Amino acid sequence: MTQEVKFLQGNEACLEGALKAGARFYAGYPITPSSEIAEMASQRLPAVGGVFIQMEDELGSMAALVGASMAGAKAFTATSGPGFSLMQENLGLAIMTEAPCVVINVQRSGPSTGLATKPAQADVMQARWGTHGDHAIITLCPTSVQECYDLMIYAFNFSEKFRTPVIFLSDEILGHMREKVVLRDDIPVINRTFPQGDPKQYRPYKPGDNKVPPMAYFGSEYIFHASSSMHDETGYPNNTSQNADKVIRRLYEKIYDHRDEISIVKEFETKDADVLFISFGSAARSSREAVNMMRKDGIKAGLLQINTIWPFPDRKVQELISRAKVVLVPELNLGQIINEVRKLSSGKPVFGVNKVDSTIITPYEIIDKAKEVLQNV
Repeated sequence: MTQEVKFLQGNEACLEGALKAGARFYAGYPITPSSEIAEMASQRLPAVGGVFIQMEDELGSMAALVGASMAGAKAFTATSGPGFSLMQENLGLAIMTEAPCVVINVQRSGPSTGLATKPAQADVMQARWGTHGDHAIITLCPTSVQECYDLMIYAFNFSEKFRTPVIFLSDEILGHMREKVVLRDDIPVINRTFPQGDPKQYRPYKPGDNKVPPMAYFGSEYIFHASSSMHDETGYPNNTSQNADKVIRRLYEKIYDHRDEISIVKEFETKDADVLFISFGSAARSSREAVNMMRKDGIKAGLLQINTIWPFPDRKVQELISRAKVVLVPELNLGQIINEVRKLSSGKPVFGVNKVDSTIITPYEIIDKAKEVLQNV
């Protein structure tokens, strides 16, 4: 079967991936550098029978996603740093009510409004811990425009399968970059599991074997109650300590028990690497070129590219660190992923390559740091 090939911007590829995954509802508030996604969604979704709503702000946008998801739609939105901050409260609502949805954050420099058109990778911890409460989360991070398309399908698949919001953490460089993209049709599309049996016996938060409850939609014969407060399997409030412990642990375990399935990483020249780069997003692109250049100079360098940031791929990171002499973590922040890496380093030296001046990290800057570090090993 011939697959369509296009020359797309990263933001355009995100929308194509969302449509391929079956997304039919978008609610959002335009914000640079994600605005192209909203603009194109306003044109493409109605054409396929979907719905586009420009909301009054990001708080309302996230609330609309939860409602649309409860009504049975595959729902998504796109925003950037400060807009993502405003979504955090209702992101917690989506986690607690187990409403599948996808939130694209095209990261830009901050804090606050910062530099609206400049890149950064500084929302890593906001994606993990932004909303309150003890919770698990899935966060995917593309490194190319092709991955903007591919990983969006995975984002919806994970969201539907595990009945949870998924964060799609892009950045300004990838959002506005254009590359060749194959609109693949070989990635299976997963839909949420609909309940079976007597509707009168339906319990909306009674988990299946994988700790994920089947999900009916509002308006079906399966009538249910959804609440942001602590609830039991019926969906109605239950504030006992035994129930709270049970619910919070299940919300965590339904994701972490399946972390090997969720974890997406790519290795480049890692088998004999003395110098190991661990990176993600646009910084991983520079890291890969640094590997190529260092290999030509006879230096055994390798890259672990992390596409699933949360849950963090600790077992793979630990395995590769054990074989390397030194580890470097290039990222467009002052050190967020590096702290996760250091927890797994068993004392092996781990160095950061960090920039927060709104410019990209170049391969040369990574190489210079690697050579400096190697002189002292």
